[in-house]
This record gives sequence, C-alpha cells and structure tokens, in this order.
Amino acid sequence: MKVLLINGSPNEKGCTFTALSEAAAELEKNGIETEIVWTGTKPVRGCIGCGGCAKLGKCVFDDDVVNSILEKAKTADGYIFGSPVHYAAMSGTMACVLDRLFMSGGSHMRFKPAAGVCSARRAGTTATYDQFNKYFGINRMIGVPSQYWNMVHGKTSDDVKKDEEGLQIMRTLGRNMAWLLKVLKCAEENGIELPKQEAPVKTNFIR
Repeated sequence: MKVLLINGSPNEKGCTFTALSEAAAELEKNGIETEIVWTGTKPVRGCIGCGGCAKLGKCVFDDDVVNSILEKAKTADGYIFGSPVHYAAMSGTMACVLDRLFMSGGSHMRFKPAAGVCSARRAGTTATYDQFNKYFGINRMIGVPSQYWNMVHGKTSDDVKKDEEGLQIMRTLGRNMAWLLKVLKCAEENGIELPKQEAPVKTNFIR
C-alpha cells in the first residue's frame, strides 16, 4: 500500500515539507510506502473547463506537473495534500493542481483516504483546511482525521520542528491513515464491496 503526499509549497524543503515528512515517517513505521511529490516553482495553469479530460483521460495541458501527478495518483491508495497558507487559502499553485487533478482524474481517487495539511506562520489554517476538505467531499473520498485539525505553525522549517503539538498531529494523522488503509484492505479481501452509486441527479435552480 502506498500514500502519495503532495507538497504544494514554492519552498521544496520548507514548513509544509517538514509537516508532510513527519506524517510520512509514521506511515512508513506502520508498513505503508510513501512518496512526497513537489509541485515546484514553474507556472501551473488553472482549469479552463474545456471538458477535454473526459475524452483524453488526462488534462489537455501537458506542460506542467499535473498529469505527472495524476499518473502517480492512479496507483496510490491514499493521499495527503499539503500547502502553506497564502491569504487564508492554499497556495495558488496547489489550487490549480487540485482543480485539474480532481477534474481529470477524480475517478481514480474516489473512495480512497485523503487528508489536507496546512502550514502557517500564524493564522488562516482553518480556512485552508476547509478548502481542502471540499475537494474530498465532492469526490466521495474518505477524510482522515488526526487528534486536531491538520496544521503546523512556524515561519521556517526549524520553527515547525519546535511545534510539538503540530508534529504530534502529523504523526497521529500518519497512524490513523495507516490503520484505515489496512481496514479497507481487509474489507476488500473479505468481499465487502464499495457502496453502489446512483446516477447523478443535477437540479438547476434557474430554469
């Protein structure tokens, strides 16, 4: 079993990476393979709602990290998405990545465990945490809790390493996700199927 961790910070080894690494280390201790992928600093396009991904099975834009992340997401069993807080929201790069990743490849992640991790010097984490959870909810993913909301605090990576509660939250998140992945594997091995889904009904408010 494998968990894919996405680092949506412009700083490859900064606060967000430190938080994700703490969760990844706990996952590894519990027998779960991990991979941390950085979104980088190159421009990432936003979704233009063209619908081309429905035909291609990937995003029509192939000049940034989104499709490479999608390929890794297809075979992952769980996901942790991390972002610094920018103006009480996730980074612009992370928002663009998630918009296109979920639009073009959400079906590969459906009913799999997911969690969002937020990093801030001081505030804006709860708004960012809520933003992450909206992606999981609309895609029928299983949100993984910790002992508190998934956030760390600090201006630098060294600051985050001093955030004892934040690091404990990350470790608890890793253990909880490892446990849930094993439960889901056990269910699969014992013939417990995923819930049957009704065909989507869409009601327009303006007719």
